[in-house]
Amino acid sequence: MTGRVFTKLLLAFVLVLSISAAILDFTLRGIVEHSLRAEAAQSLVGKARLLASEARLGDSAQLHQAADRGAFDAGAQVTFYSRDGAVLASSSPADSLNTIPDEVRAALADPRDARQSERDGMLYVAVAGNGLVVRLAYPLTSIRDTMHVLRRDLLLASLLATGLATLLAAFFAHRAAQRLGRIVTFAGRISAGDFKARIEEGNLDEISEVAHALDSTAARLEASFHAQETKQRELAALLDSMQEGVIAVDAGGRISWSNAVMQRIAPGAVRQGQALVHAVRDPEVLACVQAALENRELRSGKATSVVPARIFEVNAAPTPGGGAVAVLHDVTEIERAEKTRRDFVANVSHELRTPLTSISGYVETLLEDTMELPTHAREFMAIILRNASRMNRLTEDLLALASVESGDYKVKPRPVTAAALMQDAIDSLTGMVLDSDVTLEAGHTTNAVVLADEDALTQVFGNLIENAMKYGKGGKSVVVGAREVEGFVEFSVQDFGPGIGSEHLSRIFERFYRVDKARSRDSGGTGLGLAIAKHIVLAHGGGIRVESELGSGATFLFTLPVVNSSPVVQPAHDAGKAAPATA
Repeated sequence: MTGRVFTKLLLAFVLVLSISAAILDFTLRGIVEHSLRAEAAQSLVGKARLLASEARLGDSAQLHQAADRGAFDAGAQVTFYSRDGAVLASSSPADSLNTIPDEVRAALADPRDARQSERDGMLYVAVAGNGLVVRLAYPLTSIRDTMHVLRRDLLLASLLATGLATLLAAFFAHRAAQRLGRIVTFAGRISAGDFKARIEEGNLDEISEVAHALDSTAARLEASFHAQETKQRELAALLDSMQEGVIAVDAGGRISWSNAVMQRIAPGAVRQGQALVHAVRDPEVLACVQAALENRELRSGKATSVVPARIFEVNAAPTPGGGAVAVLHDVTEIERAEKTRRDFVANVSHELRTPLTSISGYVETLLEDTMELPTHAREFMAIILRNASRMNRLTEDLLALASVESGDYKVKPRPVTAAALMQDAIDSLTGMVLDSDVTLEAGHTTNAVVLADEDALTQVFGNLIENAMKYGKGGKSVVVGAREVEGFVEFSVQDFGPGIGSEHLSRIFERFYRVDKARSRDSGGTGLGLAIAKHIVLAHGGGIRVESELGSGATFLFTLPVVNSSPVVQPAHDAGKAAPATA
């Protein structure tokens, strides 16, 4: 780099000096030659006027003497002409010809001015005066000889000056190349990550200003880099202190970073620069990361094959640089405890069903017996039957919830129109409202096709309608509807009761959660119906939510994905007329 800059600067200096010297030589030679010619012509004119004033017309001897003396003094040929152009006297025999030169003819025509011309290497000057014309012929060889010497001297001086200037230019070019070389070395060290590099240039010129600016930039980069390193170390320490495994990949799916927990989860397999698919073979982890990379969206899942006998909750998110980061949270103990809880609830509920059925049967038999029982005994029997029935419903709901929450729960969806599914649910649940003052009505619907397990969806509708009847009695009606919204069919169950406070909406689908506990106990609810409905809808790939304001009733909505090209299967029950069912 330094050599190239030095060569370019030196060649540029030499070229400029050579051009300047050539221009100076050409200009100076032209000026000197013009000056010599003008000076010679002026001198000849003066001598010609002097000879004309001294010449005596008619004295041939005196004219010949004057011509010889003038030729000696001026170093030129002297010729006297009469007014008719005849040669009167001459210092050169060749001028005795009868031809009249042009300059003599011009002087005879206008005696006031001196006339001159050049031809055949001679400078001619003709002056009229005292009745005759004096012509001087001066050879230009002396001027040419003088110019030859001048050109030689100028060439030698130019070469000497160019040589000295070249040496000086080489010195300055070398210094400039060295300074630029220090800047190049500085840039190379900065690009290699050495932010301590400095140029340390003095205050000389613009290059020094550039060097100072680069030094300031390097200082700021060094400070920023140190701050970034500190933050990165703090972040790495923070991530290493987490209980979750964290792994980051670039846009090409190659591992760019992983914390200590991830290294312990997959020892030796996770290496920077390696493809994630070669380090982690779990399909759920790969699917979540791929979705975050391609769709730039959050994706969650559950991995079971990262480590044998361990279960990880996977959350993958896109990063600004086009990559993605995945967090693996070990939920093995949570899943084990949850499974133990579900098994315990299912076992206890199953074991309670038989004695509760027996209690209910015996109490009903005693109450229906015609023998006389004391009044207080019948009251106690009724209380026993009511609570046994409530406990029986609770065990049934617990068994249902344990089933839908288990990983083995599978729905059996078939394509069916939303209108037929909704009407089938209404027809199946008509008997539920016969003993109440609430009217069950069919609202707006759609013929879009969805994939649904009809029995499971009937249970969802049943739980939502039962909930609306219990807590929306003040409205006297429950409206069931469906509409198509952006690739989904949204089903709704709306009541016109007192509504639900906004503080309860986020927890309404939790198991055993009750908005009004005293009122729920009076109505005989178990607090599990909405939780069961939520898990069934999620198993269908849909979502469920509630919209409500105090005093304006509540609307429970759940969605199912639309199917565009599947044969429609009619539900098991007749989906005929949509007549409202009334008590």
